[in-house]
Amino acid sequence: MKVLDASAFIHDYEPDGETASIPAVRDELEDAAAYRYDAMAGGGMQVQVPGDAALASAREAARATGDLDVLSETDLRLLAAAHELDGTVVTDDYAVQNAADELGVGVDVIEQEGISERRNWNFQCQGCGREFDESKERCPVCGSDLARKRPR
Repeated sequence: MKVLDASAFIHDYEPDGETASIPAVRDELEDAAAYRYDAMAGGGMQVQVPGDAALASAREAARATGDLDVLSETDLRLLAAAHELDGTVVTDDYAVQNAADELGVGVDVIEQEGISERRNWNFQCQGCGREFDESKERCPVCGSDLARKRPR
């Protein structure tokens, strides 16, 4: 089953076989892309609302890769739906692809190249330069903001 992100509707992706999406994806769409979502929903596409356990798994996968702060709630729900349905996410979003890999969810890309490697991001203090494995509100040492940094 293909679980469609907004980019699938924007780029007029034509899936073969069963499809699903989530209500929040529809909220992101306008004009022709919104009509495509509505037409597919009316034509048999499953509109999935993921459960709490699947959503918790998606959050944990995003936390593990360091993508939690850049993924929207819609992205997390899409990942949760794909995980719950044992589906393949159709997206061009690199952070979604990265977290999907950690979650064990397959990915199909549309217009962009897919990720070539999964990244587990580090976070670096913009003040003192210390690095941390997980995101925090501020540096616990000097109080400055943290920024995502590609690990070496």
